[in-house]
Amino acid sequence: MRSKFLTSAVRVLSLLLLVSATCALAQERRPVHFSGLFNDYSPTNPAITGSPWEMHGQWSMDVNLERGTADFAADMTMSGYGTTATGAPDAIQGGQAAHTHHLKLTNKKITWSIAGCPVYAKPVPTEGFQINGTVSLITGNGGVAPFETTPPSSTLQICVLGGSEVPFSNVTLVFGGPAALKHFGSQPIHGVVRIQPTEPFEHKW
Repeated sequence: MRSKFLTSAVRVLSLLLLVSATCALAQERRPVHFSGLFNDYSPTNPAITGSPWEMHGQWSMDVNLERGTADFAADMTMSGYGTTATGAPDAIQGGQAAHTHHLKLTNKKITWSIAGCPVYAKPVPTEGFQINGTVSLITGNGGVAPFETTPPSSTLQICVLGGSEVPFSNVTLVFGGPAALKHFGSQPIHGVVRIQPTEPFEHKW
């Protein structure tokens, strides 16, 4: 009887250890989560109808360290200005042609470097990472963005940057392709990191 009890106890203990190990492994595999805001404007560009545009939005990124990939998503509002009698942008007539965009960049390889990222004035960010690639989704007011091809061909570079005090403090979005040429421009769109990992994580700087 005692032998059977010990055998059962060993089996239960083994099962508990297996479940604990599985849970720990699953916890380790959770993506590292970032999120924040961006607020910027595009310069006046005769080639881009409605410019200059004001851009405000929020973004999130899930980093899978095991695969070395990340998923990025953002939603934003944009609006322009009316013009004066001479055709110059008139800030008094703000909020013109207001609309929204939703963006996704899915399963893109992480580059553990800030080489090629937009340059900041002092103090200069010293570390970070980036993802680049063709957008998975880009909408206009919930539909297909009028400037985009089907399937999408616009590209997007996302840089998450920081320094010695806050390793991940800044984010930039840089468009290429139709999105840059016809709507957003090719200049960096600047933002801030609000939520980042609370503890250091291993990466390949």
